[in-house]
Amino acid sequence: METIIKATGLVKQFKDVRAVDDLSFTVQKGEIYGFLGQNGAGKSTTIRMLLSLVKPTSGSIQLFGKDLASDRSAILRSTGAVIEKPDLYKYLTGAENLSIFARLSGLRLTAGEINRKLESVGLGTRTNSKVKTYSQGMKQRLGIAVALVHDPDMVILDEPANGLDPQGIADMRNLILHLGRDLKKTVMVSSHLLSEIEQIADRLLIIDNGKKIVEGKMSELMDRSKMLLELSTGNNEAALQLIETFPDIKFVRKDKNKLILQVSETQIPVLVRHLVNNNIDVISVDSRHSLENYFLALTAQGHVVTSAN
Repeated sequence: METIIKATGLVKQFKDVRAVDDLSFTVQKGEIYGFLGQNGAGKSTTIRMLLSLVKPTSGSIQLFGKDLASDRSAILRSTGAVIEKPDLYKYLTGAENLSIFARLSGLRLTAGEINRKLESVGLGTRTNSKVKTYSQGMKQRLGIAVALVHDPDMVILDEPANGLDPQGIADMRNLILHLGRDLKKTVMVSSHLLSEIEQIADRLLIIDNGKKIVEGKMSELMDRSKMLLELSTGNNEAALQLIETFPDIKFVRKDKNKLILQVSETQIPVLVRHLVNNNIDVISVDSRHSLENYFLALTAQGHVVTSAN
């Protein structure tokens, strides 16, 4: 499979703050690549380096097999991006905005071409409405239409659902899926909405304090044979001793009065019966099989770099 983004050993130092710290990852052609991290983790700085808006302190970036430092113009012609809230002309219509941005890219689109591009992002009925009348979700979708105006092979979206209501978030989710599955674009999307990334991403990168925590296929990271289980018993110390006799159950950590385990879904009832048969009261059993819980468990453990490719 063709590698579209290859970042190697990226470092970005701002005086006394290391925003990105030895970060390496790859994005493959045609995939929707989720990019996660808490606020201040280094996501936006990384994206700005990919778009040559910020120069790395060290490390290298290749896009489409070309070095960003030497082939910037050619790379950017194949790249579209929306960084947080798009800058739009609010007193012009959606069609007029798209026409202006097309000309800035050296293109002159016909009215029909403009309408088709706006239809592709769900704005077909509002092409002649002024942007000031658009909802925040519609403005975000118009921003994506602007990013797509020169028909790039890759689109980078930084927090595209930021500030949207539930319907706007759902519309954005469907649009990103449309970009990847129907328009065959490579999409890299950063977000703090973990449940949304869980529904759309083929592969995933999680960073914390500028460092890689994990990178891998969503299907493997969310493997139900390696789900997280939150267990509370009447005697956690005795329970832990019994758990250690199960070779396929991994103790992750203690969280207050609960044990966090990595376990196969099929082993849960076996484990519970074994504890009860050994006179250990089971107070609560809670499966934490979601991207949000996976993310929180990883960040609680510290900076352990892993991959699942």
